[in-house]
Amino acid sequence: MTIRHLKLAEAADGVAEEDQRTTAIVQDMLQDIRARGEDAVRMYAEKFDNWTGDFVLTDEKLARLIESVPQSVKDDIDFAHRQISRFAIAQRDSMTSFEIETEPGVVLGQRILPIDSAGCYVPGGRYAHAASALMSVATAKAAGVKYITACSPPRGDSINPAVAYAMHVAGADRILEMGGVHAVASMAFGLFGGREADILVGPGNAFVAEAKRLLFGQVGIDVFAGPTESAVIADHTADPMTIAVDLVSQAEHGPNSPVWLFSTSEEVARRVIELMPQVANDMPNADIIHAAWRDFGEVILCDTREEVVEVSDQYACEHLQVLCEDLDWWKEHLSNYGSLFLGEGSTVTHGDKCSGTNHILPTKRAGRYSGGLNVHKFMKILTTQQLSKEANLKFSAIGSRISRTEGMEGHARACDWRLTKYFSEQDWDFPVYAQKRY
Repeated sequence: MTIRHLKLAEAADGVAEEDQRTTAIVQDMLQDIRARGEDAVRMYAEKFDNWTGDFVLTDEKLARLIESVPQSVKDDIDFAHRQISRFAIAQRDSMTSFEIETEPGVVLGQRILPIDSAGCYVPGGRYAHAASALMSVATAKAAGVKYITACSPPRGDSINPAVAYAMHVAGADRILEMGGVHAVASMAFGLFGGREADILVGPGNAFVAEAKRLLFGQVGIDVFAGPTESAVIADHTADPMTIAVDLVSQAEHGPNSPVWLFSTSEEVARRVIELMPQVANDMPNADIIHAAWRDFGEVILCDTREEVVEVSDQYACEHLQVLCEDLDWWKEHLSNYGSLFLGEGSTVTHGDKCSGTNHILPTKRAGRYSGGLNVHKFMKILTTQQLSKEANLKFSAIGSRISRTEGMEGHARACDWRLTKYFSEQDWDFPVYAQKRY
């Protein structure tokens, strides 16, 4: 492979040490909340959010918050909600329950059932993430989840009104004005009158992500999440200004959000490098974008599009844009990403806010083995089987022999019991234990 880095990331050392500090802090908080329950949560809420009020959003307060949201904002949220719900319902309907008879007397099947309870975390720090509320809550609702708790950190005397409206429209059964590790724990443990969550979903900061990771096993989670990642694949036909605008738009997520360019055109790549500081300077949060580009931005030049595919699949980026000729070729050959945006008309903002696909996506190369949040994350595939007496002549014989091959005598005898019970006159050419009936 012939590749060159025209720009390397300049991130300072110490990321691993910071991750270890985060893990230690979150472990201590979760242990404290397990031990002291709601009292510990109240302490953390006051410490981190200066919040001493009730956590469960009442119907009266929700109505006041919704009333304060401009109608134009409601209309946009309603539009995005329709797109997200339509896509999630189509995902749900793509998987069905079924039964098949694989051999005479052997009926196997699967049932698709929603989980009972979901906890949806909606960030609320630097930005008001109304779209995130739709992504998690509406998708859970489309799956048929029976009880949905949504939470978001308060700012001032409430959570953001637009976020509250989005949660309400999407179908949250209960809303918590709470954020951080203690909010994740409250949903997982069913505190403040809620139900224990079977799954925790939604993006958040490093502490929220670590809380979900540490709780995984006790509850399900959507994805192992890190800082937002975005990459652009560009050939000689791409507009460098479009690339720069789109990379800047994603770098505003935070100073540790990587943005990458993989290109077969050195002219385009070098022009993007020139443009990035200028476009960043036009932004009101230019310092964040400059930091992300300086510390985590990369530009990689490849000789062929096949090499670009190999590089891109190694990075397994969360958001991947393709600004190239022959988009069908790229769609067919790219394999590792969270969500794919094909052509100049498709920017990551569309997927993040309103196109309908989910924006809660895998990072840190998890796109190699996982997609993003989808309706199936909120559903269980339960298998069934029913074997007739006649089918046991073959299946119990094979099950018995395989069990003894593995050294599992108890398993073998469960099959032997059926062989001797159903076929008492049969002579066997393999060991069959004659279990005494008591």
